[in-house]
Amino acid sequence: MRPEDALRAIDEVREDAIVVPTMTTVPAWRTIAPDAPSVACVVVMSGASSLGLGLAIAQPQRRVIVLDGDGSLLMQLGSLATVAGAAPANYTHLLFANGVYQTSGSQAIPARSGIDFAGMAAAAGYASTTRIETLEEFRIRLPELLSATGPVFAELATEEAELTPMTAPGGEPLRVQVAQLRERLARESG
Repeated sequence: MRPEDALRAIDEVREDAIVVPTMTTVPAWRTIAPDAPSVACVVVMSGASSLGLGLAIAQPQRRVIVLDGDGSLLMQLGSLATVAGAAPANYTHLLFANGVYQTSGSQAIPARSGIDFAGMAAAAGYASTTRIETLEEFRIRLPELLSATGPVFAELATEEAELTPMTAPGGEPLRVQVAQLRERLARESG
């Protein structure tokens, strides 16, 4: 599936979820859902799952959706155990698995055809894990992925994204995004 199409599907049903896009999901998410409560995790490659965990713990009344990359997750596999150990009920981890480190030049990830990320998340202790091959299946299963008790993990078989943070203009520094999200959450809860 095209990652941009998966992101559009997420935006259609996300409601008030906080979204943590990383690397190749960032440029398209910025365009598709410019008003979504989001913090893009680009400066900390492999940090999206941990940033999302912190947000899920801090905002237990809201769903947190992490838009991770397979190359990024490989750099921080221990985060699967950390997330599973914390067991946030409001956490959905969507892995965009294209088999490459696209941001740095589309080099193949190690063992790209043999890695079972959903299996690793299950072994770490995620409440629910799956692999989804097509956009149609993703659209059908997405409402359940966003409402099930977490942590939930879905590995999405995707193509490479149209843009990467290195080729797309725009975006705010992380500190500015965090301040904006903090202000928005304070307004919405107060």
